[in-house]
Amino acid sequence: MKLTKSLIFCSAAMFAGAGAQAADLPVKAKAVEYVKVCSLYGAGFYYIPGTDTCIKLGGYLRADFTGHAFDFTAYHSGTNAANNRLSDYWYTRSRLALRVDTRTVTEYGVLRTFAETVFSWTDRGYNGAGSGLTGGATTYATAGAPGAQADGNVAAGGLGVYTVFMQWAGFTFGRAISQFSTPWVNYPANNFDGLPGGGGTVVGVNQFTYTAPLGNGMSLALSVQSPVQNYQSNLWNVSAITSAGIVGGFYGANDFGGTRAPDFVGMFRADQAWGMFQASLAAHNNHAGYYGQYETSGHPADKWGWAGLLALSIKNLPTGAGDSINIQGVYSKGASRYNFQEFTNSTYSMFGGTGLAGAYGSIGFAGLSDAVFIAGSGMELTTTYGMNAGYNHNWDPNWTTSLYGAWGAVRYNGTAKGYICGNAAMGALLTAGSTCNPDFDLWVIGTRTGWTPVAGLTFSGEVNYSRLNQNYAGSVNFPGSTTAAKPPAVYEIKDQGTVSLLLRAQRNF
Repeated sequence: MKLTKSLIFCSAAMFAGAGAQAADLPVKAKAVEYVKVCSLYGAGFYYIPGTDTCIKLGGYLRADFTGHAFDFTAYHSGTNAANNRLSDYWYTRSRLALRVDTRTVTEYGVLRTFAETVFSWTDRGYNGAGSGLTGGATTYATAGAPGAQADGNVAAGGLGVYTVFMQWAGFTFGRAISQFSTPWVNYPANNFDGLPGGGGTVVGVNQFTYTAPLGNGMSLALSVQSPVQNYQSNLWNVSAITSAGIVGGFYGANDFGGTRAPDFVGMFRADQAWGMFQASLAAHNNHAGYYGQYETSGHPADKWGWAGLLALSIKNLPTGAGDSINIQGVYSKGASRYNFQEFTNSTYSMFGGTGLAGAYGSIGFAGLSDAVFIAGSGMELTTTYGMNAGYNHNWDPNWTTSLYGAWGAVRYNGTAKGYICGNAAMGALLTAGSTCNPDFDLWVIGTRTGWTPVAGLTFSGEVNYSRLNQNYAGSVNFPGSTTAAKPPAVYEIKDQGTVSLLLRAQRNF
Protein backbone atom coordinates (compact mmCIF):
# COMPACT_ATOMS: atom_id res chain seq x y z
CA MET A 1 0.00 0.00 0.00
CA LYS A 2 2.80 2.35 0.90
CA LEU A 3 4.51 1.48 -2.38
CA THR A 4 1.33 2.29 -4.35
CA LYS A 5 0.94 5.72 -2.66
CA SER A 6 4.56 6.56 -3.35
CA LEU A 7 4.18 5.77 -7.04
CA ILE A 8 1.06 7.95 -7.28
CA PHE A 9 2.72 10.96 -5.58
CA CYS A 10 5.82 10.61 -7.74
CA SER A 11 3.73 10.50 -10.90
CA ALA A 12 1.78 13.60 -9.84
CA ALA A 13 4.99 15.45 -9.10
CA MET A 14 6.37 14.53 -12.52
CA PHE A 15 3.28 15.82 -14.29
CA ALA A 16 3.28 19.02 -12.21
CA GLY A 17 6.92 19.62 -13.01
CA ALA A 18 6.35 18.97 -16.69
CA GLY A 19 3.46 21.50 -16.68
CA ALA A 20 5.60 24.14 -15.02
CA GLN A 21 8.38 23.63 -17.54
CA ALA A 22 5.90 23.91 -20.45
CA ALA A 23 4.55 27.18 -19.06
CA ASP A 24 8.06 28.57 -18.86
CA LEU A 25 8.76 27.92 -22.56
CA PRO A 26 8.90 31.14 -24.70
CA VAL A 27 5.74 31.89 -26.76
CA LYS A 28 5.98 33.78 -30.08
CA ALA A 29 4.41 37.26 -29.60
CA LYS A 30 1.90 38.71 -32.07
CA ALA A 31 3.27 41.36 -34.41
CA VAL A 32 2.60 44.90 -33.20
CA GLU A 33 0.72 47.06 -35.74
CA TYR A 34 2.23 50.52 -35.50
CA VAL A 35 0.36 53.60 -36.75
CA LYS A 36 1.98 54.67 -40.01
CA VAL A 37 2.03 58.12 -41.62
CA CYS A 38 -0.15 58.44 -44.72
CA SER A 39 1.50 60.93 -47.07
CA LEU A 40 -1.03 60.64 -49.90
CA TYR A 41 -3.31 63.48 -48.72
CA GLY A 42 -1.03 65.91 -46.91
CA ALA A 43 0.09 66.45 -43.34
CA GLY A 44 -1.82 64.95 -40.43
CA PHE A 45 -3.10 61.75 -42.09
CA TYR A 46 -2.34 58.27 -40.67
CA TYR A 47 -3.31 54.78 -41.73
CA ILE A 48 -5.95 53.17 -39.55
CA PRO A 49 -4.10 50.00 -38.35
CA GLY A 50 -5.00 46.94 -40.35
CA THR A 51 -6.66 48.92 -43.19
CA ASP A 52 -5.74 50.94 -46.26
CA THR A 53 -7.88 53.88 -45.02
CA CYS A 54 -6.20 57.12 -43.94
CA ILE A 55 -7.65 59.30 -41.19
CA LYS A 56 -7.03 62.83 -39.95
CA LEU A 57 -8.38 64.18 -36.66
CA GLY A 58 -8.47 67.91 -35.99
CA GLY A 59 -10.52 70.89 -34.92
CA TYR A 60 -10.20 73.94 -32.72
CA LEU A 61 -10.91 75.31 -29.26
CA ARG A 62 -12.24 78.86 -29.17
CA ALA A 63 -13.12 81.47 -26.56
CA ASP A 64 -15.11 84.56 -27.64
CA PHE A 65 -15.97 87.82 -25.94
CA THR A 66 -18.45 89.98 -27.83
CA GLY A 67 -19.39 93.58 -27.08
CA HIS A 68 -22.82 94.79 -28.20
CA ALA A 69 -23.27 91.65 -30.28
CA PHE A 70 -24.47 88.10 -29.79
CA ASP A 71 -21.83 85.62 -30.96
CA PHE A 72 -20.83 88.46 -33.23
CA THR A 73 -24.26 88.79 -34.79
CA ALA A 74 -25.31 92.43 -34.65
CA TYR A 75 -28.28 93.70 -32.63
CA HIS A 76 -30.83 94.16 -35.41
CA SER A 77 -33.95 92.90 -33.61
CA GLY A 78 -35.29 91.67 -30.27
CA THR A 79 -34.69 93.09 -26.81
CA ASN A 80 -31.02 93.75 -27.54
CA ALA A 81 -32.03 96.16 -30.32
CA ALA A 82 -34.25 98.04 -27.83
CA ASN A 83 -31.10 99.83 -26.58
CA ASN A 84 -32.34 100.10 -23.00
CA ARG A 85 -31.74 98.33 -19.68
CA LEU A 86 -32.88 95.01 -21.14
CA SER A 87 -30.11 94.99 -23.76
CA ASP A 88 -27.03 92.84 -23.16
CA TYR A 89 -23.80 94.81 -23.50
CA TRP A 90 -21.68 91.67 -23.83
CA TYR A 91 -21.72 87.90 -24.32
CA THR A 92 -19.15 85.14 -23.97
CA ARG A 93 -18.93 81.79 -25.74
CA SER A 94 -16.63 78.78 -25.44
CA ARG A 95 -16.54 76.19 -28.22
CA LEU A 96 -14.82 72.94 -29.13
CA ALA A 97 -14.95 71.77 -32.76
CA LEU A 98 -13.98 68.24 -33.78
CA ARG A 99 -13.27 67.19 -37.39
CA VAL A 100 -12.85 63.64 -38.73
CA ASP A 101 -11.58 63.15 -42.29
CA THR A 102 -11.09 59.66 -43.79
CA ARG A 103 -9.88 58.72 -47.29
CA THR A 104 -9.50 55.43 -49.14
CA VAL A 105 -8.20 54.81 -52.66
CA THR A 106 -10.66 52.86 -54.84
CA GLU A 107 -10.76 51.97 -58.51
CA TYR A 108 -13.31 54.79 -58.97
CA GLY A 109 -11.21 57.40 -57.20
CA VAL A 110 -10.80 58.45 -53.59
CA LEU A 111 -13.62 57.61 -51.18
CA ARG A 112 -13.80 60.40 -48.61
CA THR A 113 -15.93 60.91 -45.50
CA PHE A 114 -15.88 64.11 -43.47
CA ALA A 115 -17.69 65.35 -40.38
CA GLU A 116 -17.45 68.47 -38.22
CA THR A 117 -19.35 68.87 -34.96
CA VAL A 118 -19.14 71.66 -32.39
CA PHE A 119 -19.86 71.78 -28.66
CA SER A 120 -20.68 75.29 -27.41
CA TRP A 121 -21.59 77.08 -24.23
CA THR A 122 -22.94 80.62 -24.57
CA ASP A 123 -24.04 83.13 -21.97
CA ARG A 124 -27.72 83.46 -21.23
CA GLY A 125 -29.59 86.48 -22.55
CA TYR A 126 -32.65 88.32 -21.30
CA ASN A 127 -35.86 87.12 -22.94
CA GLY A 128 -38.90 88.76 -21.39
CA ALA A 129 -42.21 86.95 -21.34
CA GLY A 130 -44.22 90.12 -21.83
CA SER A 131 -46.17 89.61 -18.61
CA GLY A 132 -46.28 93.30 -17.76
CA LEU A 133 -43.23 93.17 -15.50
CA THR A 134 -39.98 93.26 -17.46
CA GLY A 135 -38.19 91.20 -14.82
CA GLY A 136 -41.12 88.87 -14.24
CA ALA A 137 -39.82 85.98 -16.34
CA THR A 138 -36.43 85.31 -17.80
CA THR A 139 -35.31 82.29 -19.79
CA TYR A 140 -31.98 81.09 -21.11
CA ALA A 141 -31.08 81.89 -24.67
CA THR A 142 -31.04 78.94 -27.06
CA ALA A 143 -28.20 80.27 -29.13
CA GLY A 144 -25.74 78.74 -31.54
CA ALA A 145 -25.78 77.12 -34.93
CA PRO A 146 -29.00 75.86 -36.52
CA GLY A 147 -29.88 72.66 -34.71
CA ALA A 148 -28.17 73.63 -31.44
CA GLN A 149 -30.02 72.54 -28.31
CA ALA A 150 -30.05 74.28 -24.92
CA ASP A 151 -26.95 76.34 -25.65
CA GLY A 152 -26.49 78.61 -22.65
CA ASN A 153 -28.11 76.44 -19.99
CA VAL A 154 -26.07 76.24 -16.80
CA ALA A 155 -24.38 72.91 -17.46
CA ALA A 156 -25.87 71.62 -20.71
CA GLY A 157 -24.32 73.61 -23.52
CA GLY A 158 -25.24 72.90 -27.13
CA LEU A 159 -24.28 70.51 -29.92
CA GLY A 160 -24.03 71.69 -33.51
CA VAL A 161 -23.74 69.34 -36.48
CA TYR A 162 -22.09 71.38 -39.20
CA THR A 163 -20.95 69.13 -42.05
CA VAL A 164 -21.42 65.37 -42.46
CA PHE A 165 -20.80 64.13 -45.99
CA MET A 166 -19.30 61.44 -48.23
CA GLN A 167 -17.51 61.98 -51.55
CA TRP A 168 -16.86 59.29 -54.14
CA ALA A 169 -16.46 59.14 -57.94
CA GLY A 170 -17.29 62.85 -58.25
CA PHE A 171 -20.44 62.63 -56.09
CA THR A 172 -21.07 64.38 -52.76
CA PHE A 173 -23.80 63.02 -50.47
CA GLY A 174 -24.80 64.63 -47.16
CA ARG A 175 -24.50 67.94 -45.37
CA ALA A 176 -21.82 70.17 -46.89
CA ILE A 177 -21.31 73.80 -47.86
CA SER A 178 -23.62 74.71 -50.74
CA GLN A 179 -22.13 74.56 -54.22
CA PHE A 180 -23.65 78.01 -54.74
CA SER A 181 -21.27 79.49 -52.15
CA THR A 182 -17.66 80.55 -52.52
CA PRO A 183 -14.79 78.74 -50.72
CA TRP A 184 -14.68 81.54 -48.12
CA VAL A 185 -18.50 81.33 -47.73
CA ASN A 186 -19.59 84.21 -45.40
CA TYR A 187 -16.10 85.37 -44.48
CA PRO A 188 -14.15 87.32 -47.16
CA ALA A 189 -11.90 88.82 -44.45
CA ASN A 190 -13.87 88.62 -41.20
CA ASN A 191 -15.15 86.57 -38.28
CA PHE A 192 -18.45 88.51 -38.17
CA ASP A 193 -21.42 86.26 -38.96
CA GLY A 194 -23.85 88.82 -40.36
CA LEU A 195 -22.63 89.91 -43.81
CA PRO A 196 -25.17 90.07 -46.67
CA GLY A 197 -24.04 89.66 -50.26
CA GLY A 198 -23.06 85.97 -50.20
CA GLY A 199 -24.47 82.48 -50.45
CA GLY A 200 -23.96 81.21 -46.90
CA THR A 201 -24.31 77.69 -45.42
CA VAL A 202 -21.00 77.71 -43.55
CA VAL A 203 -22.78 75.18 -41.30
CA GLY A 204 -23.72 73.02 -44.28
CA VAL A 205 -26.86 72.08 -46.19
CA ASN A 206 -28.13 68.61 -47.12
CA GLN A 207 -27.35 67.97 -50.78
CA PHE A 208 -26.72 65.50 -53.60
CA THR A 209 -24.01 66.84 -55.94
CA TYR A 210 -21.97 65.73 -58.91
CA THR A 211 -18.75 67.63 -59.68
CA ALA A 212 -17.06 67.16 -63.05
CA PRO A 213 -13.40 68.18 -63.43
CA LEU A 214 -12.88 70.06 -66.70
CA GLY A 215 -9.09 70.27 -66.55
CA ASN A 216 -6.68 73.16 -65.97
CA GLY A 217 -8.17 73.84 -62.54
CA MET A 218 -11.73 74.19 -63.83
CA SER A 219 -14.79 72.27 -62.60
CA LEU A 220 -18.56 72.17 -62.99
CA ALA A 221 -20.93 71.12 -60.20
CA LEU A 222 -24.63 70.25 -60.46
CA SER A 223 -26.52 69.92 -57.20
CA VAL A 224 -29.92 69.44 -55.57
CA GLN A 225 -30.14 70.69 -51.99
CA SER A 226 -32.62 71.18 -49.16
CA PRO A 227 -34.19 74.66 -49.05
CA VAL A 228 -35.87 74.41 -45.66
CA GLN A 229 -33.33 75.35 -42.97
CA ASN A 230 -30.99 77.59 -44.94
CA TYR A 231 -32.84 79.06 -47.90
CA GLN A 232 -36.30 80.14 -46.74
CA SER A 233 -36.75 83.64 -45.34
CA ASN A 234 -40.43 84.72 -45.14
CA LEU A 235 -43.42 83.97 -47.35
CA TRP A 236 -45.90 86.55 -46.11
CA ASN A 237 -49.65 86.33 -46.29
CA VAL A 238 -50.21 90.07 -45.91
CA SER A 239 -53.91 89.54 -45.15
CA ALA A 240 -52.78 88.66 -41.60
CA ILE A 241 -50.70 91.83 -41.10
CA THR A 242 -50.91 93.76 -37.79
CA SER A 243 -49.57 97.11 -36.65
CA ALA A 244 -47.46 95.46 -33.93
CA GLY A 245 -46.09 93.02 -36.46
CA ILE A 246 -45.10 95.75 -38.93
CA VAL A 247 -42.83 97.56 -36.48
CA GLY A 248 -41.27 94.19 -35.66
CA GLY A 249 -40.43 93.66 -39.34
CA PHE A 250 -43.29 91.19 -39.98
CA TYR A 251 -45.60 91.92 -42.92
CA GLY A 252 -48.14 89.23 -42.16
CA ALA A 253 -48.24 85.52 -41.39
CA ASN A 254 -45.28 83.43 -42.56
CA ASP A 255 -47.31 81.10 -44.76
CA PHE A 256 -45.00 78.36 -46.07
CA GLY A 257 -46.62 75.13 -47.15
CA GLY A 258 -44.94 71.73 -47.15
CA THR A 259 -41.87 71.09 -49.28
CA ARG A 260 -42.51 70.27 -52.94
CA ALA A 261 -39.12 70.53 -54.62
CA PRO A 262 -35.45 70.86 -53.69
CA ASP A 263 -33.35 73.80 -54.77
CA PHE A 264 -31.32 73.23 -57.93
CA VAL A 265 -27.78 74.65 -58.13
CA GLY A 266 -25.18 74.88 -60.88
CA MET A 267 -21.65 76.15 -60.28
CA PHE A 268 -18.60 76.77 -62.48
CA ARG A 269 -15.22 77.40 -60.81
CA ALA A 270 -11.72 78.07 -62.13
CA ASP A 271 -8.86 77.72 -59.60
CA GLN A 272 -5.60 79.18 -60.89
CA ALA A 273 -2.24 80.30 -59.53
CA TRP A 274 -3.46 83.91 -59.52
CA GLY A 275 -6.67 83.13 -57.64
CA MET A 276 -10.20 81.93 -58.40
CA PHE A 277 -13.28 82.82 -60.46
CA GLN A 278 -16.74 81.40 -59.77
CA ALA A 279 -20.23 81.70 -61.27
CA SER A 280 -23.28 80.10 -59.60
CA LEU A 281 -26.99 79.83 -60.34
CA ALA A 282 -29.80 78.53 -58.09
CA ALA A 283 -33.52 77.84 -58.60
CA HIS A 284 -35.80 78.01 -55.54
CA ASN A 285 -39.46 76.94 -55.37
CA ASN A 286 -41.90 79.09 -53.36
CA HIS A 287 -44.82 76.94 -52.18
CA ALA A 288 -47.37 78.59 -49.88
CA GLY A 289 -50.03 77.11 -47.64
CA TYR A 290 -53.58 78.44 -47.73
CA TYR A 291 -55.13 81.90 -47.73
CA GLY A 292 -57.08 81.08 -44.58
CA GLN A 293 -57.40 78.50 -41.85
CA TYR A 294 -58.94 75.78 -44.03
CA GLU A 295 -57.95 74.29 -47.38
CA THR A 296 -61.27 75.47 -48.80
CA SER A 297 -59.93 79.06 -48.59
CA GLY A 298 -57.71 78.45 -51.61
CA HIS A 299 -54.02 79.16 -52.16
CA PRO A 300 -51.65 80.97 -54.52
CA ALA A 301 -49.89 79.05 -57.28
CA ASP A 302 -46.26 78.08 -56.79
CA LYS A 303 -43.61 80.40 -58.20
CA TRP A 304 -39.97 79.63 -58.87
CA GLY A 305 -37.38 82.12 -57.74
CA TRP A 306 -33.73 82.23 -58.69
CA ALA A 307 -30.36 83.63 -57.66
CA GLY A 308 -27.04 84.25 -59.38
CA LEU A 309 -23.55 84.80 -57.98
CA LEU A 310 -20.24 86.01 -59.44
CA ALA A 311 -17.08 85.82 -57.33
CA LEU A 312 -13.38 86.58 -57.72
CA SER A 313 -10.40 85.89 -55.45
CA ILE A 314 -6.98 87.40 -56.18
CA LYS A 315 -3.88 86.22 -54.33
CA ASN A 316 -0.11 86.78 -54.54
CA LEU A 317 -0.67 90.53 -54.33
CA PRO A 318 2.38 92.83 -54.44
CA THR A 319 1.39 94.27 -51.03
CA GLY A 320 2.75 91.23 -49.16
CA ALA A 321 3.19 87.48 -49.08
CA GLY A 322 -0.15 85.74 -48.62
CA ASP A 323 -2.22 88.91 -49.14
CA SER A 324 -5.55 88.40 -50.89
CA ILE A 325 -8.74 90.09 -52.09
CA ASN A 326 -12.07 88.26 -52.06
CA ILE A 327 -15.18 89.74 -53.65
CA GLN A 328 -18.62 88.36 -54.51
CA GLY A 329 -21.93 89.75 -55.72
CA VAL A 330 -25.43 88.23 -55.69
CA TYR A 331 -28.73 89.00 -57.40
CA SER A 332 -31.92 87.16 -56.42
CA LYS A 333 -35.62 87.19 -57.18
CA GLY A 334 -37.84 85.07 -54.96
CA ALA A 335 -34.74 83.49 -53.31
CA SER A 336 -33.57 86.08 -50.79
CA ARG A 337 -31.51 83.78 -48.55
CA TYR A 338 -28.98 83.36 -51.35
CA ASN A 339 -28.08 86.99 -50.65
CA PHE A 340 -29.03 87.54 -47.00
CA GLN A 341 -27.50 84.27 -45.77
CA GLU A 342 -28.85 82.36 -42.77
CA PHE A 343 -26.84 84.27 -40.14
CA THR A 344 -28.33 87.62 -41.16
CA ASN A 345 -31.69 88.77 -39.83
CA SER A 346 -34.91 88.32 -41.75
CA THR A 347 -36.73 90.92 -39.62
CA TYR A 348 -35.36 94.26 -38.35
CA SER A 349 -36.64 96.42 -35.51
CA MET A 350 -34.11 98.81 -33.98
CA PHE A 351 -34.67 101.66 -31.51
CA GLY A 352 -32.71 104.85 -30.92
CA GLY A 353 -32.93 108.46 -29.86
CA THR A 354 -34.76 111.29 -31.59
CA GLY A 355 -34.74 115.02 -32.07
CA LEU A 356 -38.34 115.14 -33.32
CA ALA A 357 -40.57 117.26 -31.10
CA GLY A 358 -43.27 115.23 -29.40
CA ALA A 359 -41.68 111.87 -30.22
CA TYR A 360 -40.64 109.47 -27.44
CA GLY A 361 -37.82 107.88 -29.46
CA SER A 362 -36.99 106.60 -32.92
CA ILE A 363 -37.39 103.26 -34.66
CA GLY A 364 -36.13 101.63 -37.84
CA PHE A 365 -37.99 98.55 -39.10
CA ALA A 366 -37.85 96.36 -42.20
CA GLY A 367 -38.54 92.81 -43.33
CA LEU A 368 -36.97 90.31 -45.71
CA SER A 369 -39.08 87.88 -47.74
CA ASP A 370 -39.05 85.54 -50.70
CA ALA A 371 -42.55 86.62 -51.75
CA VAL A 372 -45.75 88.29 -50.49
CA PHE A 373 -49.44 87.79 -51.32
CA ILE A 374 -52.93 88.52 -50.06
CA ALA A 375 -56.02 86.33 -50.01
CA GLY A 376 -57.13 85.66 -53.57
CA SER A 377 -53.91 86.86 -55.22
CA GLY A 378 -50.78 85.30 -56.64
CA MET A 379 -47.33 85.64 -55.11
CA GLU A 380 -45.19 88.70 -55.80
CA LEU A 381 -41.51 87.74 -55.73
CA THR A 382 -39.07 89.92 -53.76
CA THR A 383 -35.89 91.17 -55.46
CA THR A 384 -32.56 91.50 -53.63
CA TYR A 385 -29.02 92.32 -54.69
CA GLY A 386 -25.78 92.93 -52.87
CA MET A 387 -22.10 92.20 -52.52
CA ASN A 388 -19.33 91.74 -49.97
CA ALA A 389 -15.57 92.03 -50.21
CA GLY A 390 -12.48 91.75 -48.03
CA TYR A 391 -8.78 92.55 -48.20
CA ASN A 392 -6.36 90.47 -46.09
CA HIS A 393 -2.85 91.82 -45.41
CA ASN A 394 0.00 90.02 -43.62
CA TRP A 395 2.39 92.43 -41.90
CA ASP A 396 4.74 89.56 -41.06
CA PRO A 397 4.35 85.83 -40.25
CA ASN A 398 2.72 86.72 -36.91
CA TRP A 399 0.47 89.73 -37.59
CA THR A 400 -2.40 90.16 -40.05
CA THR A 401 -5.03 92.84 -40.63
CA SER A 402 -8.12 92.80 -42.83
CA LEU A 403 -10.68 95.32 -44.06
CA TYR A 404 -14.13 94.28 -45.26
CA GLY A 405 -17.51 95.61 -46.26
CA ALA A 406 -20.92 94.33 -47.33
CA TRP A 407 -24.17 95.67 -48.73
CA GLY A 408 -27.55 94.07 -49.32
CA ALA A 409 -30.63 95.68 -50.86
CA VAL A 410 -34.26 94.48 -50.72
CA ARG A 411 -36.79 95.75 -53.25
CA TYR A 412 -40.55 95.10 -53.43
CA ASN A 413 -42.43 95.66 -56.69
CA GLY A 414 -45.41 98.01 -56.98
CA THR A 415 -48.02 95.33 -56.41
CA ALA A 416 -46.28 94.02 -53.28
CA LYS A 417 -45.94 97.57 -51.93
CA GLY A 418 -49.66 98.03 -52.51
CA TYR A 419 -50.40 94.93 -50.44
CA ILE A 420 -48.16 96.06 -47.57
CA CYS A 421 -48.93 99.78 -47.60
CA GLY A 422 -52.59 99.70 -48.59
CA ASN A 423 -53.96 97.87 -45.55
CA ALA A 424 -55.71 99.17 -42.46
CA ALA A 425 -52.92 98.08 -40.11
CA MET A 426 -50.37 100.23 -41.92
CA GLY A 427 -52.82 103.12 -42.04
CA ALA A 428 -53.33 102.95 -38.28
CA LEU A 429 -49.58 102.76 -37.64
CA LEU A 430 -48.27 105.66 -39.76
CA THR A 431 -49.02 109.20 -38.65
CA ALA A 432 -50.50 111.74 -41.05
CA GLY A 433 -48.04 112.77 -43.77
CA SER A 434 -45.76 109.72 -43.30
CA THR A 435 -44.49 107.69 -46.24
CA CYS A 436 -44.78 103.91 -46.65
CA ASN A 437 -42.03 102.08 -48.56
CA PRO A 438 -40.84 98.64 -47.37
CA ASP A 439 -37.61 98.72 -49.44
CA PHE A 440 -34.41 98.76 -47.36
CA ASP A 441 -30.62 98.40 -47.43
CA LEU A 442 -28.21 96.84 -44.93
CA TRP A 443 -24.57 98.04 -44.82
CA VAL A 444 -21.63 96.59 -42.88
CA ILE A 445 -18.02 97.78 -42.67
CA GLY A 446 -15.33 96.40 -40.37
CA THR A 447 -11.73 95.51 -39.66
CA ARG A 448 -9.95 92.61 -37.96
CA THR A 449 -6.40 92.22 -36.63
CA GLY A 450 -4.90 88.89 -35.60
CA TRP A 451 -1.71 87.90 -33.78
CA THR A 452 -0.32 84.36 -34.07
CA PRO A 453 2.55 84.03 -31.56
CA VAL A 454 2.93 80.28 -32.20
CA ALA A 455 1.60 78.03 -34.92
CA GLY A 456 -2.06 77.17 -34.40
CA LEU A 457 -2.76 79.84 -31.75
CA THR A 458 -4.33 83.15 -32.78
CA PHE A 459 -5.63 86.10 -30.77
CA SER A 460 -7.82 88.49 -32.75
CA GLY A 461 -9.84 91.65 -32.32
CA GLU A 462 -12.57 92.79 -34.69
CA VAL A 463 -14.92 95.76 -34.78
CA ASN A 464 -17.60 96.68 -37.27
CA TYR A 465 -20.49 99.01 -37.89
CA SER A 466 -23.77 97.91 -39.48
CA ARG A 467 -26.54 100.23 -40.57
CA LEU A 468 -30.17 99.73 -41.52
CA ASN A 469 -31.26 102.25 -44.17
CA GLN A 470 -35.02 101.93 -44.57
CA ASN A 471 -37.30 103.94 -46.85
CA TYR A 472 -40.18 104.76 -44.55
CA ALA A 473 -40.41 108.43 -43.55
CA GLY A 474 -42.27 110.36 -40.86
CA SER A 475 -43.39 108.73 -37.63
CA VAL A 476 -45.51 105.89 -36.25
CA ASN A 477 -48.08 105.46 -33.52
CA PHE A 478 -46.11 102.69 -31.83
CA PRO A 479 -48.54 100.31 -30.05
CA GLY A 480 -46.08 99.52 -27.25
CA SER A 481 -44.07 96.42 -26.37
CA THR A 482 -43.87 94.94 -22.88
CA THR A 483 -41.15 92.56 -24.09
CA ALA A 484 -38.89 95.47 -25.09
CA ALA A 485 -40.25 97.76 -22.34
CA LYS A 486 -41.18 100.36 -24.98
CA PRO A 487 -44.32 102.39 -24.12
CA PRO A 488 -47.10 103.27 -26.57
CA ALA A 489 -46.16 106.65 -28.06
CA VAL A 490 -45.20 108.45 -31.23
CA TYR A 491 -41.79 107.31 -32.54
CA GLU A 492 -39.80 108.96 -35.30
CA ILE A 493 -38.99 106.66 -38.25
CA LYS A 494 -35.21 106.81 -38.59
CA ASP A 495 -32.29 104.82 -39.98
CA GLN A 496 -30.45 102.92 -37.25
CA GLY A 497 -26.86 101.73 -36.78
CA THR A 498 -24.99 99.56 -34.30
CA VAL A 499 -21.33 98.86 -33.44
CA SER A 500 -20.12 95.34 -32.62
CA LEU A 501 -16.87 94.06 -31.09
CA LEU A 502 -15.37 90.57 -31.06
CA LEU A 503 -12.30 89.43 -29.10
CA ARG A 504 -11.29 85.83 -29.83
CA ALA A 505 -8.65 83.32 -28.75
CA GLN A 506 -8.49 80.21 -30.94
CA ARG A 507 -6.26 77.14 -30.88
CA ASN A 508 -6.35 75.01 -34.04
CA PHE A 509 -5.16 71.41 -33.89
